[in-house]
Amino acid sequence: MNAMNRFADSAEAPDFDAPQILRRTRRRRTIGIAAVAAALIAAGGGTALATSIAGGSSTPAAPSTADKSDATIMLYGENPTIPIDFAGWSLEGAKSYVEKTQTKLGTVTKKAVKGCKPNSVLGVSPHAPAIVHNGDTVSFTVCAG
Repeated sequence: MNAMNRFADSAEAPDFDAPQILRRTRRRRTIGIAAVAAALIAAGGGTALATSIAGGSSTPAAPSTADKSDATIMLYGENPTIPIDFAGWSLEGAKSYVEKTQTKLGTVTKKAVKGCKPNSVLGVSPHAPAIVHNGDTVSFTVCAG
């Protein structure tokens, strides 16, 4: 019996570093929250930012019957780029957006397409995958009616 008591008394009690465990838990939680926030921003933040820059007056009209491709999508900015789909926007709304992004309005070409709303945007140049920066010139093709 004495041998067992000596053995039990000789073993050291485990040492738990509670503050270290708490810091590690908080760090993991913070990293997880940051990852989820980054994913949400990447998934929907670009669209929200683009519409907030465009303002309420440039709400796009109903989509035209034109071909839905990159011809109406403009990539604006540095890193990250903001994709703006001008399909169905009115020419006035597109001009307003160009002014707000400090780009220059180039030529406006009218094209006759059956079934589209007059003065709605059918194409933008330069379009995706080209990136537009401040000071660049942006041209539009709009529906003639």
